[in-house]
Amino acid sequence: MAAFIRAQGLTPVLTNSLYHDVLEPRPETRTVTWPHSTDTLLTRVQSGARLTPEQAIELADHVPFHVLGQLAHQRRCSRVGSEHGTFTIDRNISFTNVCIVKCKFCAFCCNPGDARAFVMDLDEIVSRVQEAKDLGATQIMLQGGLNPDLDLAWYEGLLRTIKTHCPDLWLHSLSPAEILWLSQQAHLSLSETILRLQAAGLDSLPGGGAEILVDDIRNQVSPAKLSTDEWFTVIRMAQTLGLSTTATMVYGFGETTAQRVEHLMRVRDLQDETGGFRAFIPWSFQSNKTQWSAPAQTGVDYLRVVALARLVLDNVSHIQSGWVTEGPDLAQLALRFGADDMGGVLMEESVVSATGLDFGMSVQQMKRLIRGAGFVPAQRNTLYDMIRTFDQDPDVVSSEASCS
Repeated sequence: MAAFIRAQGLTPVLTNSLYHDVLEPRPETRTVTWPHSTDTLLTRVQSGARLTPEQAIELADHVPFHVLGQLAHQRRCSRVGSEHGTFTIDRNISFTNVCIVKCKFCAFCCNPGDARAFVMDLDEIVSRVQEAKDLGATQIMLQGGLNPDLDLAWYEGLLRTIKTHCPDLWLHSLSPAEILWLSQQAHLSLSETILRLQAAGLDSLPGGGAEILVDDIRNQVSPAKLSTDEWFTVIRMAQTLGLSTTATMVYGFGETTAQRVEHLMRVRDLQDETGGFRAFIPWSFQSNKTQWSAPAQTGVDYLRVVALARLVLDNVSHIQSGWVTEGPDLAQLALRFGADDMGGVLMEESVVSATGLDFGMSVQQMKRLIRGAGFVPAQRNTLYDMIRTFDQDPDVVSSEASCS
């Protein structure tokens, strides 16, 4: 073999199965080290004690990846159990792409009068809603921008029309930014605006538009959008009036660990006050076709964020993994890093796909992913009540989850 390699003008090197030169000294095995204080911190996390901002930063920056994941998985099991991984069947309908805010991270929206601008008519929206219901959806998410041609009365008509045709479908729709905008345009208080939307059929409020809830970042990426305090003001009012909400975080704009932790802490503080957040959903910024440039986030970054969210948000039951942005395989792995839910089998999605990222998902694929992570798949509704479990599927072999 050595003679043959030399005949090709190359130098033969004897290697082992790891492709190390067996004649060279072996390098010392690298060991992971962290500050001595981290040992105490790990003990604190394992005991279930609440984390301070400083401890959360240390956890994010110094604890090894696999240790962080194990801690988050243990917390997940103690919080919501170890048996099921959940999902829902829903449809996202982006009824307009017109928005005056001009966020630098958005590839979907355009200005009024742009050749790409559209507003769906009610018949088209109702047709898509009915199709979703016929295919088993239990939830509809309606998304739009801040379109100056669409006032509060238009939104009320939209919600009422859908509820008239499909009264049993849950409308988990709009956003804090849209509600604040509608209240300002109508010269109404937030409470009056939300009550009118509820009366028209709004069932719960997504926590979209959060991005990073630190104004130093918001002023860079979305200076015309509602501020951090305004986002929390709308959410607090919605929760006070009985609307269940979620909280989200889009990370990867160039923010620091401390700013990510500040975001989580403010969500935790409001949850202590109201108890109105039923889930937290983080996902990474996708920069393609946008005006904002930032280093791409890795899969390890994502799993660390999911794990950190589980450990910091000790008062939020559900952490959702995001296959729409991260892909099915990474979202599956997140179920072992603190997440307990994989979101919706989306029948339609326009905002993220506008960046060129377009993953698909079927119910069967969702069940396989959840089962492959070691959990029993379970379909849920918007409030995380289980509709049915799939532990008896005839075409698959079930497996038992473990908290080890």
